[in-house]
Amino acid sequence: MSSLKLQRIGQIMEPEPGNAMEVEGVLNPAAARGPDGNLYLFPRMVAKNNYSRIGIARVKFEKNGDPVGVERLGIALEPEAEYEIRSDGSGGCEDARITFFEPLKRYIMSYTAFSPKGPRIAFAISSDLFKWKRLGLARFESFEGIDFAYVDNKDAILFPRAIPNHNGKMQMALLHRPLFQGTRPEETFFQSKSRMVDIDHESIWISYCPIPDGEIEPVNIAPFNSHHRIATPVSPWERLKIGGGTPPVLTQHGWLTFYHGVNEVEKPKKKEEFLCYSAGVMMLSKNHPQHIHYRSVEPVLKPELKEERTGTVANVVFPTGIDQRKDLGKPERFDIYYGMADSRIGVARFHLPDVLPKQGMAHAPDSKV
Repeated sequence: MSSLKLQRIGQIMEPEPGNAMEVEGVLNPAAARGPDGNLYLFPRMVAKNNYSRIGIARVKFEKNGDPVGVERLGIALEPEAEYEIRSDGSGGCEDARITFFEPLKRYIMSYTAFSPKGPRIAFAISSDLFKWKRLGLARFESFEGIDFAYVDNKDAILFPRAIPNHNGKMQMALLHRPLFQGTRPEETFFQSKSRMVDIDHESIWISYCPIPDGEIEPVNIAPFNSHHRIATPVSPWERLKIGGGTPPVLTQHGWLTFYHGVNEVEKPKKKEEFLCYSAGVMMLSKNHPQHIHYRSVEPVLKPELKEERTGTVANVVFPTGIDQRKDLGKPERFDIYYGMADSRIGVARFHLPDVLPKQGMAHAPDSKV
């Protein structure tokens, strides 16, 4: 496609032998620099029967600055709230993303709560990355007949700054991907490759809400409104589904974020097809991030290594954490932490070019595909 690619650095985390909390995988980590300057990962740790916790690990670096491993430090969140536990004893806190939200001077974690009603977006807040206070489930106002309260939702990521909504009010902004019935890859998989995409139900959305009040820290987050569709599946590598990935980082070109796309691929020597999760990149407008300046025509990372092709779920690279390497004096370098086949964690390097490739797709969300 273009010069935009991710260069693999390597695998940095896998299930710890004998650790019952990781027996089914460690994957999809949030990444955040702490007040001490260290980089911390918050991986999803999966125990037997898909019971998930969010752990804490400190990243270890080589002399050249490349990440090479982690030191496990404990648990950030485990299922305790009623919206994280199901009646059969299962449940989970899954796939965290962490943003240092500048107006509050606090870290806010968005994560998937595997609730009795299905996956829902939940929030927690911290001043130091080690002690987390739950803020409850995300709430959404209805939009043109769509009631998000009754819809599964995942892959939620917050912007680190206040963003003007459609009326110009500076508010908290959230990217999210509602999972309407019939839009999961397992369901769209069986449809024709020339199918018509339902843009109301198959898009990444952006929604806004007032910045929480609170002299020290908020006790909840207001309902999100001002909903806008951002991105719909358009390229072959993402035709079955797209969803959010890494928290947006402001660059000279706009808000940089990596996302995931799902397609089916054929197994060699067998006429079978299976799902493949790849990673792409989007650049969103600085002042109006519902507008896309650049979007991947082809993946910047796709499953190629054995560790990415075999695991709990085969053929998956799933970007969730991003670290801008200002600590090395290289603000143009970004390390992307991603899940490998829902079993392990890898990291890849990205260098932001001075000029974006011209062939990037900036697809209007209202266009028919």
